[in-house]
Amino acid sequence: MRQPAALYRVDPDDPRAPSEEVWARLSPAGRARVVASLPSEFPVSEASPPEGDEHFGAKVGARSALGSYFARIGRRVYLACELPVYYPGERMFAPDVMAVLDVPVHRREKWVVGVEGRGLDFALEVLVSGRRRKDLAENVERYARLGIPEYYVFDRARLKLSGFRLPLAGRRSGAGSRRYEPIIPQGGRYVSQVLGLDLAIEDERLRFFHGTSALLEADEMIGSLESMLDALEVRARAAEERAVEEARKRKEEARLRKEETRLRKEEVRLRKEEARLRKEEARQREELERRLVEALAEIERLKGKRGS
Repeated sequence: MRQPAALYRVDPDDPRAPSEEVWARLSPAGRARVVASLPSEFPVSEASPPEGDEHFGAKVGARSALGSYFARIGRRVYLACELPVYYPGERMFAPDVMAVLDVPVHRREKWVVGVEGRGLDFALEVLVSGRRRKDLAENVERYARLGIPEYYVFDRARLKLSGFRLPLAGRRSGAGSRRYEPIIPQGGRYVSQVLGLDLAIEDERLRFFHGTSALLEADEMIGSLESMLDALEVRARAAEERAVEEARKRKEEARLRKEETRLRKEEVRLRKEEARLRKEEARQREELERRLVEALAEIERLKGKRGS
């Protein structure tokens, strides 16, 4: 039995947003009260089993790779992992990864279609040891009926990827007539028309590709940045060593130039001293020759005196 709009209450064991008809009759204050009462955590009836590292790593890796890419190209895409989603009158669900294009990107505790004005554009489920029928059958029917344009399932245990897309006619048709078509891979890649990216499994990871370039996940980006930093540090150390060596060489060259200048000055001084010594030697030779002449003359004089 449908409850009056003014008396709409959220069942804590099966939380649902009001139907479109009830939502339309609610006042703004009544809508705000309903939205506030919708849980942002899983109720007991929807509690998911504990997840392991494989499941957690796959969903967080996908979100981080997409988040970094869209932030880098400047496109507003809201991304979330296991965020409670409320379609009008529908049982709450929380995809492992969800994306909504061209909307404000800010923190949210839940996605309420009546408040946001639109539903999801992309959903991804990671299958490790959960219920295969839920992800590969029930969700395929449900997400198509809700009008989610693309849905992917990454079977981590079997390393298999499945993609589903609503044809354009199906997106415009009524909820009851919407059916997914399987996405056929091309060269091992699945083309996401919604994201403008390709999806594939590589090195046991779900990869997103823009052209031939794989989008790196957070841990890979950190590793890449660390490698870049290590390389920069090596280059910085090498540059520092080169600078120190060049400074040493310049200092040595300056010392050698200074020593060369000193030696040249010393050479000039020595040449001057040599010239002075030669001049002095010539003067002394002349003096000796003069004295010799005088001595010989004196001897001849004395000889002349004895003979007279």
